[in-house]
Amino acid sequence: MKYIFVTGGVVSSLGKGLCAASLGTLLEHRGLKVILQKFDPYLNVDPGTMSPFQHGEVYVLDDGAETDLDLGHYERFTSGVLSRFNNLTSGQVYESVIRKERRGDYLGKTVQVIPHVTDEIKNRIHRVAKETQADVIITEIGGTTGDIEGLPFLEAMRQFAHDVGPENVIFIHVTLVPFIQAAGELKTKPTQQSVAKLREIGIQPQIVICRTEHPLEPELREKISLFCNISTRAVIEARDVEHTIYEVPLYLHEEKLDEIVCELFDFKSAEPNFDRWRSFVDRVINPTHKVRIAVVGKYIELQDAYKSIYEALTHAGAGSDCGIDCLRVDSEDIERAGPDLYLSDVDGILIPGGFGDRGIEGKITAARFAREHDIPYLGLCLGMQIATIEFARNVCGLEDANSTEFYPETPHPVICLLEEQQDVTEKGASMRLGTCVTDVKASTRAFELYKSTTVSERHRHRYEFNHHYRQKMEDAGFVVSGTSPDDSLVEIIELRDHPFYLASQFHPEFLSKPNRPHPFFAGFINAALRKKSSDSTEKAVPVSHA
Repeated sequence: MKYIFVTGGVVSSLGKGLCAASLGTLLEHRGLKVILQKFDPYLNVDPGTMSPFQHGEVYVLDDGAETDLDLGHYERFTSGVLSRFNNLTSGQVYESVIRKERRGDYLGKTVQVIPHVTDEIKNRIHRVAKETQADVIITEIGGTTGDIEGLPFLEAMRQFAHDVGPENVIFIHVTLVPFIQAAGELKTKPTQQSVAKLREIGIQPQIVICRTEHPLEPELREKISLFCNISTRAVIEARDVEHTIYEVPLYLHEEKLDEIVCELFDFKSAEPNFDRWRSFVDRVINPTHKVRIAVVGKYIELQDAYKSIYEALTHAGAGSDCGIDCLRVDSEDIERAGPDLYLSDVDGILIPGGFGDRGIEGKITAARFAREHDIPYLGLCLGMQIATIEFARNVCGLEDANSTEFYPETPHPVICLLEEQQDVTEKGASMRLGTCVTDVKASTRAFELYKSTTVSERHRHRYEFNHHYRQKMEDAGFVVSGTSPDDSLVEIIELRDHPFYLASQFHPEFLSKPNRPHPFFAGFINAALRKKSSDSTEKAVPVSHA
């Protein structure tokens, strides 16, 4: 078994996760079984309690683990299905070490960073190796080299390489080569200093991936090679991609990253075939059609807050040879200015998940606008709850209907807390999390899209549809098209008399892949295409002035 560790230097947000995921794509195309994992130095046990403004989206795995958004890249870019053991934080490490100390597992020894903390980190790699039996395990180390909180992880990696043998380990360092405008040239000194910091710890990277806005000329590559003590071939240029992140594996392949890795590990593999991946990228960059989709949320200004949703839209668009013009609408703006200004010229409206009462009325207004104007609507998690509240108020006449999350004293709690959540006081990892089975009813839009009566989807929520209102709403045209197997929980809803109005309590965006878009997103984009085509036809019909 071979191990690759991806570290980062100079600054954060260099794209270590994308580099790791892209390398996973390249090695899979060479026929290798690859699994990825992420080590995060922060002290939170997981990102589940973090604000999206702090950390971006929380990505949920099959087993209910709330993880870093990079694990979303790992699952989208490779075929691997990850578990809670593929994401490790300092919080988890210290929690485990203290628990063992309290039990007496250390037999009265003084508990220290070395060896007890570093052993805990190494054990996680061994566990993933044993359970997956992968050919290659790629581990991304979060943070930036030199950060004090990251030192135990780097020391553990140094020890691990010693334990398994240096011939079985590759260190890849992602760094910044900045362009100084006043001088008109790229500077390699930050890269030199970052690699020197790693070498102080005892880690010598074999490959350096250089994030840069300009091409790396041969003399610059040679300079980095000389000062970082690596082969010139192993200085990899990684310029910002022009159109889509799915170009990154193709660019790194052109830089021969996968070839160098295979040489270092002495892998014998056939030349990879990227025809399907290139075809997907081409449809993303040069689509035949285009639709305008409004994503109405409360964390709109942060790109990473709805990362999986934007990617799922891209996948569905490419599947229909359709570009996505994504209009990001702050729901509070709708509250202030009304929906016409933002939603009158869109082909579809999507309302994502979220927590808290800020901007909720703006989302309800957007859902009503979609219903009344026959605009395709897709609601995800909170988006389903929003659709329920809107329908209860404006179709069923249940005045002040609401969720008890936003208005505990509402006279019509059409969305309420799960019974098992009533006495929960701790916030972390206490929601309904992970994969659950949904029974899909025949002769519904959901069944038409899934082509199956049983599906499994990932959840992350506390509140549910209130069954006391189900019959009244169904009589008014509200369709419950998916439920839990015992029919106690509503999972999917749609509207009877609407071109496409669909919402789910689960998060379908987490299961979407580049060449395998999720059926809900595919159906949503196709409905948006039909609406746009219909609107164009109506505008093209000449007006009679007889």
